[in-house]
Amino acid sequence: MKLTLKSFTCNFHLQSLVSVSFQFFWLSLNVWLFGKTFLLYNQGLQYYYLHQMLGLGLCVSRASASVLNLNCCLVLLPMCRVLLAFLRGSQKVASKKTRRLLDKSKTFHVTCGVTICIFSVLHVAAHLVNALNFSENYNEEFVTLNAANYRGEVSQLSFHILVPGLTGVIMVLVLFLMCTASTYAIRVSNYDIFWYTHNLFFVFYMLLMLHVSGGVLKYQTNLEEHPPGCFNPNKTLRQNLTVPNAFEELFPDYTTEPFPEDLPVPEPFVQNSFVRVCSEEPKFQSHFPETWFWISGPLCLYCVERLYRYIRSNKPVTITSVISHPSNVLEVRMMKDDFEARPGQYVILHCPRVSALESHPFTLTMCPTDTKATFGVHLKVVGDWTERFRDLLLLHSNQDTEILPIFQQRRYPKLYVDGPFGSPFEESLNYEVSLCVAGGIGVTPFASVLNTLLDGWKCYKLRRLYFIWVCRDIESFRWFADLLCMLHNKLWQENRPDYINIQLYLSQTDGIQKIIGEKYQALNSRLLIGRPRWKLLFDDIAKCNRRKTIGVFCCGPDKISKILHKLSNSSNSYGTRFEYNKESFS
Repeated sequence: MKLTLKSFTCNFHLQSLVSVSFQFFWLSLNVWLFGKTFLLYNQGLQYYYLHQMLGLGLCVSRASASVLNLNCCLVLLPMCRVLLAFLRGSQKVASKKTRRLLDKSKTFHVTCGVTICIFSVLHVAAHLVNALNFSENYNEEFVTLNAANYRGEVSQLSFHILVPGLTGVIMVLVLFLMCTASTYAIRVSNYDIFWYTHNLFFVFYMLLMLHVSGGVLKYQTNLEEHPPGCFNPNKTLRQNLTVPNAFEELFPDYTTEPFPEDLPVPEPFVQNSFVRVCSEEPKFQSHFPETWFWISGPLCLYCVERLYRYIRSNKPVTITSVISHPSNVLEVRMMKDDFEARPGQYVILHCPRVSALESHPFTLTMCPTDTKATFGVHLKVVGDWTERFRDLLLLHSNQDTEILPIFQQRRYPKLYVDGPFGSPFEESLNYEVSLCVAGGIGVTPFASVLNTLLDGWKCYKLRRLYFIWVCRDIESFRWFADLLCMLHNKLWQENRPDYINIQLYLSQTDGIQKIIGEKYQALNSRLLIGRPRWKLLFDDIAKCNRRKTIGVFCCGPDKISKILHKLSNSSNSYGTRFEYNKESFS
């Protein structure tokens, strides 16, 4: 028994450790890259003279630039939705654990963005120090190393090269706008600001490629001929020898003649055997802009994908019907040629009459099949975009549950669909046992799964589904009450009533405690008042599914998500393992 409990303890925080381990790995990678580049510029002989002028400012600026190159390269990859959907749905990624890493794409994107902000501040601060050092430590011996025109030039030194100086300032402003508009408060209060400022990334990348073309920092190219700190006899003789003016006038040609190379060097100059003799002056060259190597590939990949998505979504869909459900929920059913999707995926809707540039993601609640080409989404009317979209679709904004056929008086506006794209809920059919928890409108990802099971469940690995749905008002259950009843009746007819376990929770009540309608009797018997007791629920499921791996899928408030995540990582005495998944649009 001790050994068994020990094995449970080892898996106590398995999923949390994986997430924390990845973040720690990414932090360690950035710190390692920063330190490696720092040492290169601090100890590298080719940067000896430049380091003498700039000191640690050179090391910090170049080290932070290397970290920025890495993160600017990778921050775009999580936004390549078509690539992620392909990897998730293909056999290229056969491991379920590896596919689950794709669910962290948004987290990885945010992590890279935060890293860019932090190291950009460090990079700017280091270059301000460099600007001061360029001014104070003006090198009169090697003039080509200088960025200033003379010692003490400070006023316009930040713009000593117009391109890197100006692009740097603009990039800081763009990055500031993108970062501030990405905060949770602004995204919730005004999503338009977030969307428009985030699309400034293209301006940022164009400026970044111009920014590195200034060639302000230079390295030495002839280390063999002129080792740093070497002794140059020709230069020393010219500097130390005092020539009378009369001699200069009589023999002007001989005063500038270098020390003959074929003659032995005078003894005083070679007394110290540790000083190497150099044969020529140091030569300096600007760095080739390495940023091009880092960002060209991901940027081209992203642009190609956006072009592909534009071509794919260029043809508008045919809206077949629009249904207004209770609690400000709108259902839109559509058709499109050659449209294929898997249950759990989402699409991005774009309606030019609502907004010329703005578009929003919505989970598919109905997927096309071999027998029907219709697919649909449910959307909650909670913002300006959804309100204008609803008003365009419905004859009257207060119309309720009437279906509006396409041939009726009103013509629907043009609607473009981009997608489908992958989500964690595609895995819900790949577990033998799945627990699906929805909060309010968060039920939409599971609706397409339920619709798919209604068409046929035997072809999937799933053999038992626990479906938990929590709503604040009784009318919200009517969104998918018919679907749940049809699936329940179908499974009873096929003698598999244990295939799905439906539990509906009404968290608030105003007196009505059942779904009105005789056909919903099966659902009313599964309707509970209050909130789920999650700990008891998990223990019950673990007891009924000993030594099995259960997929936990949640789409709802963060409070529920955190509770389920914690319980999924907890141990139990039945040998049951829970794997947590959460909906997150990228």
